[in-house]
Amino acid sequence: MTSTDDVKNDSPVSDEQPLEERVNNRSHRPSSDAFKEFMAAHWAADDSELPPADEAAPFALTRRVELSKQFADTTVVIPAGNPKVRSNDTDYRFRPHSAFAHMTGLGADHEPDAVLVLEPVDPGTGDGGSDHQATLFFRPMAGRETEEFYADARSGEFWIGPRPTLGSLAARTGIRTEHLDQLGPALAKNAGQTAVAYLREVDAQVDALLQDQELADPSIELAETLSEMRLIKDEYEIDQMRHSVAATMAGFDDIVAALPKAKEHPRGERVVEGAFFARARAEGNDLGYDTIAACGNNATILHWIRNTGEVKDGQLLLVDAGIEADSLYTADVTRTIPVSGRFSEVQRRIYQAVLDANDAAFEIVRPGIKFRDVHNKALEVLAHRLSEWGLLPVSVEEALSDEGQQHRRWMPHGTCHHLGLDVHDCAQARREMYLDGTLAPGMIFTIEPGLYFKKEDLAVPEEYRGNGVRIEDNILVTEDGGENLTASMARTPDEIEAWMDRIAGKSAS
Repeated sequence: MTSTDDVKNDSPVSDEQPLEERVNNRSHRPSSDAFKEFMAAHWAADDSELPPADEAAPFALTRRVELSKQFADTTVVIPAGNPKVRSNDTDYRFRPHSAFAHMTGLGADHEPDAVLVLEPVDPGTGDGGSDHQATLFFRPMAGRETEEFYADARSGEFWIGPRPTLGSLAARTGIRTEHLDQLGPALAKNAGQTAVAYLREVDAQVDALLQDQELADPSIELAETLSEMRLIKDEYEIDQMRHSVAATMAGFDDIVAALPKAKEHPRGERVVEGAFFARARAEGNDLGYDTIAACGNNATILHWIRNTGEVKDGQLLLVDAGIEADSLYTADVTRTIPVSGRFSEVQRRIYQAVLDANDAAFEIVRPGIKFRDVHNKALEVLAHRLSEWGLLPVSVEEALSDEGQQHRRWMPHGTCHHLGLDVHDCAQARREMYLDGTLAPGMIFTIEPGLYFKKEDLAVPEEYRGNGVRIEDNILVTEDGGENLTASMARTPDEIEAWMDRIAGKSAS
């Protein structure tokens, strides 16, 4: 990888060089005045026109207007966050905080260190008729006459490619823009005059700038509000979720096509993971979360992401994966498939039980029911199946009671979670709005029951051991029920086998 530094390493180095500077000792960038003068000259002028408004821009404005209503006479500060170090002087690909993305409409690879500030103004005179004026503070593209252009590995165009100008980002978002250098003065000018609500521990600079200012309320209130505003998706968000689901479904086709190679590799699970990741980068921004590619007994480990195991005929392969769109909205899908292309009798039995639980939970989805009812319905079905197989040590009624719960030995996780900008979206919402909340049109969540029989589990017959099954679909609540966004993917055992045959046939031809 090309070295990333911005020190004058062609000049003599003192024996007293500070430790923090030594990471850049591999630099060979010249520092002469002649070099600087030549680097600043002979570049074509940027004559590009301002870009059109982003598709998300009017939706983001509506969200800011709603946020303004809840924070009257309060300065609201929402940072995008900072790059995160992966190793030494290399960073992970930057992803902004989801609240920042939601309120600006900006998605992938945009503006590390940027900060959105909503400043209170006279009622009704703000953006969209709100009580706040929004300003987006960020570091715009440096001119080619500056050293930053070729010397700054984190922000220089020579290193990372073009950055937006103040004008271009304002045109795209519809938000007033200012250079990031003006953030401090902007926040200081109203100190002591207006209270501040901000997201803590997202940007250390913002934390430092606001540490002595009066807070409107504990910062968790802003985090709660921003999470709860995402519980119901707007038209743009639903469209983005459909895009993510479509790309994810294509990624699962790639997984099935990669099975022959996976079976030949000592880390076949990594082959499966890699096939899906290639689709994620080709059609989206990235993975929505680390892929779970779990074969055999690994499928009984709920968050198995090491993916170091073999992929063998006769075993089940559980893949939990989602593609994040450039807008940062992600799908979250799980399918469990037989590596050989055919379920054994016991595997089919387990799979059908999980599918029945999934279907039963979906059947009750409609506006007005409690979110927790969907989970409870799936667990009720699984408890009955486990009892029919003679695995429950007590009656179904006792197991389903709060004092029982023996059936949860084989499914200890929840059945549903909200989905959107985060794979576990709306995580700071209050319990009464989430777990105890009521379904409403526009909500998107998962239904993902499972059964996991570990090979070490002596509470079940040997034929069950080493099999893990989960079936996860993405559900949109509609005005009169629910829509399974992933319904077109193979779901029944027969559909799974036919899907695998079809892809194997294409691969063979």
